[in-house]
Amino acid sequence: MAREWPHRAPVTIRKRLARTAAGTLILIAALISVGLTAPADSPFTIDVKPVFLRLDPATSATSSASALGLDIDIKIGGLHLHYAWSAVPMAALTTPASTKEPRELL
Repeated sequence: MAREWPHRAPVTIRKRLARTAAGTLILIAALISVGLTAPADSPFTIDVKPVFLRLDPATSATSSASALGLDIDIKIGGLHLHYAWSAVPMAALTTPASTKEPRELL
């Protein structure tokens, strides 16, 4: 009986997907750590700023005033991306809780 030597076990698709996912997670973690620690004038930066309360005239006019949130700025070369997230949007606090018109109880 002849055997093929060295015998290589077939690599399953599950192993390949797991290795690809692990490599992708390592790459994303590396990019985030490099972007967060880069100086502001470098070609790739990530800037995260906590926002306690934002009530400037521009956000008040567009009903996007916010409290307890994050401002995330990502700069890649000439591309500048901005994302703002708020745990408590002020527009939700100023809108009425019900869409029905108020009526008397009796």
